[in-house]
Amino acid sequence: MSTNEPGILAIWNDVTPGREADFETWFQGEHLIERLGVPGFLYGRRHQAVSGSSGYFNFYLTERPEVLTSKLYLERLDNPTPMTRMIMSEVFINMNRTVCRRIARRGAFRGAFAVTARFAAPPNSRALSAELDALTQNTSVAGGEIWAALDSASMPVSMEEKLRGGDAKIAACLVIDTLRESEAEHIGERLSATFANAEVGVFRVLCQIGRGDL
Repeated sequence: MSTNEPGILAIWNDVTPGREADFETWFQGEHLIERLGVPGFLYGRRHQAVSGSSGYFNFYLTERPEVLTSKLYLERLDNPTPMTRMIMSEVFINMNRTVCRRIARRGAFRGAFAVTARFAAPPNSRALSAELDALTQNTSVAGGEIWAALDSASMPVSMEEKLRGGDAKIAACLVIDTLRESEAEHIGERLSATFANAEVGVFRVLCQIGRGDL
C-alpha cells in the first residue's frame, strides 16, 4: 500500500576483525554514492558505536517506502558489484537490516550523535511517542524519529542477503540525535531503563551524503 511517509532502510552490523580497511574502502569509495544514485534515495548517514552491541549503524532516507522495493533497487541488490559481493560474503557480520517507514519526526536538525532503541517485537506505540515528545523538548537534542518496519515476509530475499547468510530484522526503532556525546549516553541509559525489551546503542556520526552532494 502506498504511503506519503518517507522510507527508511535501517542497518546495524559488525565487521569481521581485521577487515575494517576493506569495509571503509567499499563504503566510502563505492557503496554510498551507488545507493544515492537510485531514484528516490535522498540521504545516507553512517555511524560508529560509542556503546551498545553493534559496531556500526547506518540508514538511508527515501522519498517513499516503495523506493526500497522498486524494480531498479532490487535489480541492484540482485546484481552486486565484485567489491560488494566480497564485502557481503566476507566482511559483514551480525547483520540487522530492515525496510521501514518513518511514522514520526520531531525537530528540524540532525545531531553529531545518535541513540537507537530497536525493538524485535512491536512496542507500545503510545509510550514510544510520549518518549519521543519528551526527549525532543531538550535543547541538547537535535531531533528524533520513530521507524516502523514493513512486512518483511512479503519482500524477496536478495542476492546480497543470501551472500550475508540472512539478516535479523526489527519491528520498530526510536532514534534520537544529540549535539554532544554526554547527552547521547544519558539518553541511552534512560531508554535502556524505560524500554527493557529494546536493544539500545549510542553512535557517533562518521559521514553523510545527500542527493545534492553528488
